[in-house]
Amino acid sequence: MPAAVQIPLRSMTMWLLLHSLLLASHLHSAAAFPKGCYPSEEEGLKTFRCSNAQLTEVPRDIPNDTNKLYLDSNRIPFLPRDAFRDLPLLLELDLSHNAIASVESGAFRGLAEHLLSLDLSSNRLVSVSKDAFSNLKAKVNLSDNPWLCDCRLQELIRTVELAAGSSGGIVCDSSVQEEHVGKAFLQVIADTDLCNVYKKTTDIAMLVTMFGWFAMVISYLVYYVRQNQEDARRHLEYLKSLPSKQRRSEESSTISTVV
Repeated sequence: MPAAVQIPLRSMTMWLLLHSLLLASHLHSAAAFPKGCYPSEEEGLKTFRCSNAQLTEVPRDIPNDTNKLYLDSNRIPFLPRDAFRDLPLLLELDLSHNAIASVESGAFRGLAEHLLSLDLSSNRLVSVSKDAFSNLKAKVNLSDNPWLCDCRLQELIRTVELAAGSSGGIVCDSSVQEEHVGKAFLQVIADTDLCNVYKKTTDIAMLVTMFGWFAMVISYLVYYVRQNQEDARRHLEYLKSLPSKQRRSEESSTISTVV
């Protein structure tokens, strides 16, 4: 009878221990997430939400099976290299309404093959290298940023696929040509090739520089010749003032030197 009582007690003890371990593991996992971040499942996809969590950087402890990641409405200032490299299953990434002003090359490395949607709208992007989006197949939203409209932005726009309906929100906050300010960027590049304008400007600058150096060389040569002529004239005048024999000897020497 005592043995019969001990078996259920032992089983109950093991069950309670296992339950405690699972609970502790869950609490530790939850505690690892930044404040305001939590995992969920939406439409059968693993989702991790950090909206309005006052983040100042991309969290490091994002579950690596995440399919949808929301980091919108925070204070993230830039995206470093390999910021999302541990998220091999990520399909959607929302970084809108942050303070992102810089995107390093390689920030989205590892996402090229599977990421479908990238939202960078309503940030502080002025200029970004096309290399930052290298091989990215996702549809990208770049609207509502203070863009500098130049050749660099033109190359970027031709590299990425813009999200539907977002192109009109890419507006020139500043531009290499003043008349473009306030205009939709796609409208600007429909009429003007900014990269060609930049090339022409560079070519003209190079020509002006070369002409300046050429003019300096010519000026120096003219000055050098005139200075020698002036020295020779003064020397000849000096020779004329000498007695005849010495003058002829000096004149022959001067003529030989000039020749």
